[in-house]
Amino acid sequence: MTLTVLSVSYPLAPVTADPVGGAEQVLSRLDRALVAAGHRSIVIAPEGSRVAGELRSVPAIAGPISDTEAEHVRAAVRDRIAEAMTRDRLDVIHLHGIDFHRYLPPSGPPVLVTLHLPLDWYPPDALCSARSRTHLHPVSAAQAATAPTGARIEAPIENGVEIPDLKVRRRSFAFALGRICPEKGFDDALASAEMAHVPLLIAGTVFPYPDHQRHFHEAVEPHLGWRRRWIGAVEGRCKQQLLAAARCVLIPSKARETSSLVAMEAMAAGTPVIAYPSGALTEIVEDGRTGFLVESVNGLADAMRRIDRIDPEVCRATARARFSAQRMVARYLERYAELAG
Repeated sequence: MTLTVLSVSYPLAPVTADPVGGAEQVLSRLDRALVAAGHRSIVIAPEGSRVAGELRSVPAIAGPISDTEAEHVRAAVRDRIAEAMTRDRLDVIHLHGIDFHRYLPPSGPPVLVTLHLPLDWYPPDALCSARSRTHLHPVSAAQAATAPTGARIEAPIENGVEIPDLKVRRRSFAFALGRICPEKGFDDALASAEMAHVPLLIAGTVFPYPDHQRHFHEAVEPHLGWRRRWIGAVEGRCKQQLLAAARCVLIPSKARETSSLVAMEAMAAGTPVIAYPSGALTEIVEDGRTGFLVESVNGLADAMRRIDRIDPEVCRATARARFSAQRMVARYLERYAELAG
């Protein structure tokens, strides 16, 4: 059966082949898989996005994002969804944004919503939608366990990543990767690297949200120097090579992580992870086997000093067994077929 799937990104973040955000990364991987399997993939995403299927763009916001501008973009998303429901014979609509309830069509084809973020970040009503044929899937068991009473949550569909075939000589630096914002703990990564006397590379994007930019300028930028550097966004083979070359990847997240593509990608490259035990990170990182789970900046620094105890091949074997993109894609394609049937 050939399917037509309409995927809707978070409207304020572009979709590329290897984006920073986890939601955009999952959407991009599914878009490519649909096209490769002979299905029709339609993607609603900001202008400038790069997709394998058909892009139906909405305006991109270049500067600071105000509530008014965000609502203008959401209105464009609602229009694009309505146009697609009229023009195209859609089998499934797949929504990825935290604001999915703002453009959830009141009727029409089955809707699959991937809940990429902590469930208490969503309005309670969004998790209890009365719309028929609406299916809300978390991305981990740890996330599902936090569902509030009355939430219509279905079985988790866990994230996955590509397992690259890379042989890189490991170097001395620690690596941190992701959106640069208060909850991701890059300030703690910097403090711990200084304490452990370990060079640190930080890669990631500072999005044009006032609190993200303020955090970067006040808590990150003053602590950068020649041994602790921010290198901006990285993607593709460059990102894989940096992951594979690092002595460890730091994930001192202060939010309850629903998943962690960065941790999965690190292990896929054979690199151990040092993380705070936040949400699903306790399911992903096996303490003492694929990395260390620690509680503080001091713990991060101590773990960096003993990271050589972790076997890179154990990390890679664990990623192959548990975190492959192929497994994730197969489950989503199966779910699309079930909903379309």
